[in-house]
Amino acid sequence: MTDVAAINQDDVIDVRAMSKLRWRCRRGLLENDIVIDRFFKKHAVALTLRQAQGLSDLMALSDGDLLDLHLGRQDIAQINAALAQDDVVVEVLKMLKEKPERLP
Repeated sequence: MTDVAAINQDDVIDVRAMSKLRWRCRRGLLENDIVIDRFFKKHAVALTLRQAQGLSDLMALSDGDLLDLHLGRQDIAQINAALAQDDVVVEVLKMLKEKPERLP
């Protein structure tokens, strides 16, 4: 049994937890899947438990709301005021919105 007090939220998530998170992040809209796939390609190796929870909180949104966030049609406060107050959710949303790196 894991000692909850020993868990550091800034630890990088393990392989099993990453696999579960990727599964949880699968969406019904291809556009959302593309953005999320790009996020994992860029951030998976250094994703912390805290950030994983923030991403999981964002995945509770509907596909339409998530797409509106990606496209900038709405901001997080318009969709969910409680999530807008969560610094980790805001941090992860910024990570999701990062532009892809250009190929040489």
